[in-house]
Amino acid sequence: MSDTAEQAEQDKQDDQATGQLPDEDRRSRLRERRLAAHRDARRVFARFGFHKTLRERLAELDGAEGLYDLDELSDLYGDGVVEALETKVAGLLGTEAAAFFPTGTMAQQVALRCWAGRTGDPTVALHALGHPEVHERNAFSEVGRLRTVRVTSEPRLPTAAEVRDFEEPFGALMLELPLRDAGFVLPSWEELTEVVAAARERDAVVHFDGARLWESTVHFGRSLEEIADLADSVYVSFYKSLEAFGGAALAGPRELVEEAKAWRHRYGGEVFQQFPTVLSALVGLERELPRLPEYVAHARVVAAALREGFAAAGVPWARVHPEVPHTHDFQVWLPYDAGVLAEAAVRTAEETGTVLFGSAWDRGGPGLAVTEVHVRAAGLEWAAEDVKTAVAEFVARLPEEVR
Repeated sequence: MSDTAEQAEQDKQDDQATGQLPDEDRRSRLRERRLAAHRDARRVFARFGFHKTLRERLAELDGAEGLYDLDELSDLYGDGVVEALETKVAGLLGTEAAAFFPTGTMAQQVALRCWAGRTGDPTVALHALGHPEVHERNAFSEVGRLRTVRVTSEPRLPTAAEVRDFEEPFGALMLELPLRDAGFVLPSWEELTEVVAAARERDAVVHFDGARLWESTVHFGRSLEEIADLADSVYVSFYKSLEAFGGAALAGPRELVEEAKAWRHRYGGEVFQQFPTVLSALVGLERELPRLPEYVAHARVVAAALREGFAAAGVPWARVHPEVPHTHDFQVWLPYDAGVLAEAAVRTAEETGTVLFGSAWDRGGPGLAVTEVHVRAAGLEWAAEDVKTAVAEFVARLPEEVR
């Protein structure tokens, strides 16, 4: 038996053995393979913090002395370098003040709780796919004593008419910009201003879940300050696009931010020292923030090449969503079982050293699966032809009976 045949037989045995594992164990093993392949790959679209070693992450702080005086005393319960970051964020967003939080989940619970106390209405209107509804274990109601109502479940942001005509009263409207689980989608600038106006007609405050607001400026054609000025408060993340170790900020009126800091303490967010994370956020604002428009522009090149590559490979149906990405993140939908695509993606990475799909595949319906593509600095090395070649390699590893 040839080496190639032996390898094929071994792969078949491995696949059969993996298939006999419980679903959770199979997914865990596949994730381990995916991360290992990503780690060893020569070409990827993005390398996030969880792909790197501790040494590599710490090395990213090199040069931080140019952003803050490292001979100053380290922070203590939110002073020093933490205050410096808060001041910088408030300046970038054009708000009176900002408060650093260890997580965005905490920041937004606190923000909406503070607004509920001010409006007298604990009801928060949001999208059914909003992060608090899908990923936070009902934290708004379980922890914050808030009540959520879903303005829409359509895979887009709410419209002005939906907000204006919603049948229940609410004290705050929360808008996730971009809406990640719908494909990192954004409304047009005109649609956004109309939605905000509709909420104000109902005497509701507007809060932006801006975890990925930094890169939304390209789509809107507006500055961060102009975007943030539409809302009464804004949350931003430091790790999702800026590659910091973690952390978030809540920005808005000074009185609201001061109240939020009191609740931050009550929620356990008044951490003894946070200088490593805060320094990494300052580095991200200095190094990554100016590059985000470049990433967005190249994500559109990648998306177009993916569409052309799947068409050339004879895949019966494939969709990039949005067709022209609104940010540097987008979705890819393919008409196959998620497990089949996940295995093909990992094997392509292991055998070619090129990672076309580095994220998990999720079931999107019968025989339909979806994944996310993230384009960062590493993705700038890909030309359109590189993407098309990688698509051909990926499709070649799909089982014949599936294609």
